[in-house]
Amino acid sequence: MRKITLLLSIFFIIYSCGVKKTQSLLSDGNYDNAINRSVDALRTKKDSKGKQDYVYLLEEAFAKAKDRDLRNIDMLAKDANPANLERIYNDYLQLNNRQERIRPLLPLQLLKEGRNAYFPFDNYSDQIINSKNALSKYLYDNAVKLLKSNNKMDFRKSYDDLGYLESINPGYKDVKNLMNQAQQKGTDFVSVYTKNETNMVIPVRLQSDLLDFSTFGLNDKWTVYHSNKQKGINYDYGLIVNFRQINISPEQIKEKEFIKEKQVKDGVKTLLDPRGNVVKDSLGNPIKVDNFKTIRVDIYEFRQFKSCQVTAKVDYIDFRNNQLIEAFPIASEFVFENIYSTYNGDKNACDDSYMPYFSKRAVAFPSNDQMVYDSGEDLKAKLKDIIVRNRFRR
Repeated sequence: MRKITLLLSIFFIIYSCGVKKTQSLLSDGNYDNAINRSVDALRTKKDSKGKQDYVYLLEEAFAKAKDRDLRNIDMLAKDANPANLERIYNDYLQLNNRQERIRPLLPLQLLKEGRNAYFPFDNYSDQIINSKNALSKYLYDNAVKLLKSNNKMDFRKSYDDLGYLESINPGYKDVKNLMNQAQQKGTDFVSVYTKNETNMVIPVRLQSDLLDFSTFGLNDKWTVYHSNKQKGINYDYGLIVNFRQINISPEQIKEKEFIKEKQVKDGVKTLLDPRGNVVKDSLGNPIKVDNFKTIRVDIYEFRQFKSCQVTAKVDYIDFRNNQLIEAFPIASEFVFENIYSTYNGDKNACDDSYMPYFSKRAVAFPSNDQMVYDSGEDLKAKLKDIIVRNRFRR
């Protein structure tokens, strides 16, 4: 009994909180939220006494929401401003959708009054179609007008309006064709290329990889980067990678000789005291201990080293006025290093981590071109980071 009483108490508290929250929404004018909460509560056991509060709340919220929307529509229609057509269309959709949320629950009984809750539904299909057609014509005419502008922001607004028109009225006139035009006109096209201000030849592979923007994933809705200029496109901006300096160190081989020693176990021996006498245990047997010996190895280490530093500057150019917008320094370094060793003695005197150097041998140094090219991956990552953090924006 105690468990049942406790469960009933918990249920009552939850129910009371739900009703109070719905009442609060209704009092604050949040009619649709109150309707949604009531509808959710009435999906199960809608005819039980415990759900009566929700039926009353739903009836009241529906009446007030409908009255508000119809008054808004009337006011907007009298204003006769075409900019209000979208709000009128959405209000009619809202009136219809609200009815459709409630319809599956009907009838809803008001037990104390012996009647069904009153929900005066109307057929809004004509109003929805008429307002949609009026809105479609307005959006289309306005988008066409914007396409005659010389402002890219107008083209983008035209694209958004046409996209919305396509979503509410698919296949309307030549909307898709106009969207393609708006997309093309509203896009900022950026020409990306390199300049060599060094006294060295920049490897063609590096320039190709650096300007392979297909791997950058940088194109967005309104910005497209081209590393090769295309006919028929007027480029808005330029992104120039100016190679300023390339420093390549000489090929170096450094030699180092050092000795390693280690004590290792070498069987057992009889324990002697400081006087040289055999030490015995309590039973008179000689005590045996580990015998250690020192091993040694002479190591001859060779270190091949060559480095390359590339410094550059990324310039953002506005082609409309040929002005420098901003410049960003960029630098990269690539290091070639190969360590190998030979030895004389017992190599086990070395740590295990050093052992791989004994199996290595000298290798050919990379060419200067290869060194510059190998710096490209780091350079490309830094270039991408600059572009991501500094998008072209009007």
